[in-house]
Amino acid sequence: MTQHSSAPATGTAPAIRTDATGEPAGWWRDAVIYQVYPRSFADGNGDGMGDLAGVRARLPYLADLGVDAVWLSPFYASPQADAGYDVADYRAIDPMFGDLHDADALIRDAHELGLRIIVDLVPNHSSDQHEWFQRALREGPGSPLRDRYHFRPGRGPKGEEPPNDWESIFGGPAWTRTKNPDGTPGEWYLHLFAPEQPDFNWENEAVRDEFRSVLRFWLDMGVDGFRIDVAHGLVKAAGLPDMGRAGQLKLLGNQVLPFFDQDGVHEIYRSWRRILDEYPGERIGVAEAWTPSPERTALYLRADELHQAFNFHYLNTAWNAEALREVIDQSLDSMRPVGAPTTWVLSNHDVVRHRTRLGGGLARARAASLLMLALPGSAYVYQGEELGLPEVADLPDEVRQDPSFFKDNGQDGLRDGCRVPIPWTRTGSSYGFGSGGSWLPQPEQWAELSVEEQTGDPTSTLELYRSALAVRREHPALGAGESVEWLEDFPAGVLAFRRRAADGSGRDLVCTANTTDRPVELSAAPGRVLLASGEYEGGAIPADTTVWWEA
Repeated sequence: MTQHSSAPATGTAPAIRTDATGEPAGWWRDAVIYQVYPRSFADGNGDGMGDLAGVRARLPYLADLGVDAVWLSPFYASPQADAGYDVADYRAIDPMFGDLHDADALIRDAHELGLRIIVDLVPNHSSDQHEWFQRALREGPGSPLRDRYHFRPGRGPKGEEPPNDWESIFGGPAWTRTKNPDGTPGEWYLHLFAPEQPDFNWENEAVRDEFRSVLRFWLDMGVDGFRIDVAHGLVKAAGLPDMGRAGQLKLLGNQVLPFFDQDGVHEIYRSWRRILDEYPGERIGVAEAWTPSPERTALYLRADELHQAFNFHYLNTAWNAEALREVIDQSLDSMRPVGAPTTWVLSNHDVVRHRTRLGGGLARARAASLLMLALPGSAYVYQGEELGLPEVADLPDEVRQDPSFFKDNGQDGLRDGCRVPIPWTRTGSSYGFGSGGSWLPQPEQWAELSVEEQTGDPTSTLELYRSALAVRREHPALGAGESVEWLEDFPAGVLAFRRRAADGSGRDLVCTANTTDRPVELSAAPGRVLLASGEYEGGAIPADTTVWWEA
């Protein structure tokens, strides 16, 4: 057999955990949160682009999968220069995704199924089509609207050079020069990403007031939290000083940067936490914070700030027992002083899917997933990883839409490969994504990886995820926690740890992950097999295989 499971039957909506008073009991501390990239999840109107109606129709699938919450990437009104991360109106839905009635219906349906909804918030920058920015351009230098962004005169005799030496994450200078209303060369504005994404000036009180209002708008709509894009980037160093060195910067590194992870961001998130706490049901804030270390990330999660932050240090760790143990320890140790849960993630809309990135193919991807879901804290699942989807690495240049792809430097520009619409059926237009094709071409092998093909097959990756999430929900040793007990009496290359049952039942869980490329013999079985990521009949653990045992 391929995988063992003692999981309860699937098909019922996950219950919302409560304390003795009936209030939610820290649901986010052990939540499994599923990321939906709306344009690539499901197309409800057949125009080739995913939308909110498509997501709404597929909510029962997510409830059956066993996740606790759904995080929706941006669906706001936007020119789509960066796939919706250039927002023109934070209180409106882009017509390509639907309207506010669709959003309201989706939120209500999700809650009826026991699913929470987290929406993306993009506070570092707006679209250049945002009303504020357009007015700032029309009114010219001296306009009060310009202080809501970073407008500066250029350097050089005629202001022909950018105000400083900062570079865009997407490549090229982080400054673009404007034209004055009379057509003459004007000031420059800052954009850490695409030129169509001018950065807000968070020293301006009108910006702070606006986003507090936006938070309340969506909280009143019923959302359960916010994933905060570029949470580390809002505040820039006073005076916008030069970097003083050349060379393209990456989102994650150990550099101290004048535009990332400045201490001033924490005052903003303390004010946001007060708003979140006003609403019932434990509404949460999740930071996308690319910081130099887990210890710096933990600062965003102090008791009066945000609830979670993405653990990018774990995502960037190779499939190696020693390296994984080190990053797991470091992650747990850094969160413990602030009382926040550690999060774990393997894939998202900005990185190569982990089936491809880790090497080793599907077997290694499945093993990595089962290891991640055994760790204490909260886990994030990116749409399609439960199907074992690989990165689509051979997209033609003419269909790519990642703005960085069109730059001479910057990031690799290949994020489209993880954004190809996911397959639902073996046949039909776009493998069931919608009736009108898909905005990015899908490989032929999508048919055999579809939801329809994998459902009911006990050897499939989809059924492995369903079983793992069911065991995780029911087993007293899985889910929330702040530590693991490492087990030393295992061969080199096997990562092994114990999770103690939280209810005192003695039903501990042992996780063993063979990260080597060969079978590894155990001196003794640690317990009864609950679930295995690959074929396991006892004895040696196969290469790239994770096993859960009840001990």
